[in-house]
Amino acid sequence: MTPFAAALLGLVSGAGLGALAVWLGVRHASARTASEVVARQQLTEILAPLAAAVVVVTAADTVLAASSFAKACGLARGSSIGPSAVVDLLAEARASGRPVERDLRLPAGPSSPAVQLDVKVVPLSNGAAVVVGEDRSADLRFSETRRDFVANITHELKTPIGAITLLAEAADAAADEPDAVRAFLGKLMKEARRLNELVSQIIALSRLQAQNPLLAAHEVDVQALLEASVARCREIAAASDVALSMSAPPGLTVLGDAEELETAVTNLVQNAIAYSEPGARVAVSSQASGSHVDIRVSDNGIGISDADQKRIFERFYRVDAGRSRASGGTGLGLSIVKHVAQAHGGEVAVWSRLGQGSTFTLRLPASQEGAPAWPGC
Repeated sequence: MTPFAAALLGLVSGAGLGALAVWLGVRHASARTASEVVARQQLTEILAPLAAAVVVVTAADTVLAASSFAKACGLARGSSIGPSAVVDLLAEARASGRPVERDLRLPAGPSSPAVQLDVKVVPLSNGAAVVVGEDRSADLRFSETRRDFVANITHELKTPIGAITLLAEAADAAADEPDAVRAFLGKLMKEARRLNELVSQIIALSRLQAQNPLLAAHEVDVQALLEASVARCREIAAASDVALSMSAPPGLTVLGDAEELETAVTNLVQNAIAYSEPGARVAVSSQASGSHVDIRVSDNGIGISDADQKRIFERFYRVDAGRSRASGGTGLGLSIVKHVAQAHGGEVAVWSRLGQGSTFTLRLPASQEGAPAWPGC
C-alpha cells in the first residue's frame, strides 16, 4: 500500500469510524433511523472533497459513500460500483481476506477523460470494503512523453550525424579535387551547425523544465528585449529576402529571465522568417493589454492549417518538414516558446490562415512598474 493510500484509509476508518460502524451495521434498508442517515451524511462529507477516488461499499456492493472524483471518473455510479473489474477485485479481496491492488484504466465518460488508476480494495471484517483509486494518469502521460521525446531525439540526431559522416568520407575520397573538397566541406559545416543548434535547443528545453525563472526574476524592458531578438534575426531575414520591422512603445516591462524571454521571441521571429516566401514581411510589436503585455510576431507568409495549429507547439512537430530542415529548423522552437510562456505565468497563441500569414502572440504578466495605470487602480 502506498503512503497516500494508507493515510487515506486511516482517515476513513478513524475520522469516519462512527459513521461507518452505524451504517454498515444496518441489515435492512427499512431499518434506517435518523441517526444512521446522519452517520452516512458525515461519511459522505469526509470523502467528498478528497482528490483521490474513494468508495465505501457494503457487503452487498452497494455504494455507501464516495468522493467527488470517484463519481466523476465513473468508479462509483449512483449506488453501484461502475467498472466490472472493480467488482471482481472486491470478490477477490473478500475471498482472500487481504487487500488487493491492480492498475485499471477507466474509459472516458460523457464529461470526463480516460483515467489510469492504481486501485486498492481493502476488505473489512463485516464484508464491507473500502476502494481507493490513486490517479496515475499524469505519471503515465509523463512516461509516454519521455519515451516519445527520446525516440524523436534519436531520430533527429541521426540525420545530421549521418550526413556529417557521409560528407567527411566524400571529402576524404575527393582529396585530389580541391573544388569538390570545398563543396563537401561547405555542406559539412552546414550540417555541423544544424547539429549544434539541435543540441543547444535540447539543452535549452531541458533547462526550462528544470528551473523556475520567477524564483530569481528581474524586471525586463520589453522594447530592449525585442530589439535584441530582432538584431539576432537580421542576417537570416536578409538572406531569405524577408523585410523585418519592429515597433515597441517604451516603458513596458515584465518580470522574468531576460535570456529565456529573448530566446522565445527570437524563436518566433525565426519561425516567421522560415515560413515566409522571398519578398514577405515580418513585423514584431508589443503593447499593453490590461495587466499583461502582448508581444506579437506577424508575417504574411504561407500560413498554417487548422489541423496543424493544434499541434505546432508539440516537440519536433513541423508544419513543413522539408522547409524547416532547409532553414535549419529543429522542430523545438515553438515548444520552447510555450514552455517559456508558461514558466513566466503567461501563454502563447496563434492566429493563421493559409495563404494569408500568421500572428503569434506571447502574452506575459506586466511587472507592477510596467503595468498601465487604469482608472480606479
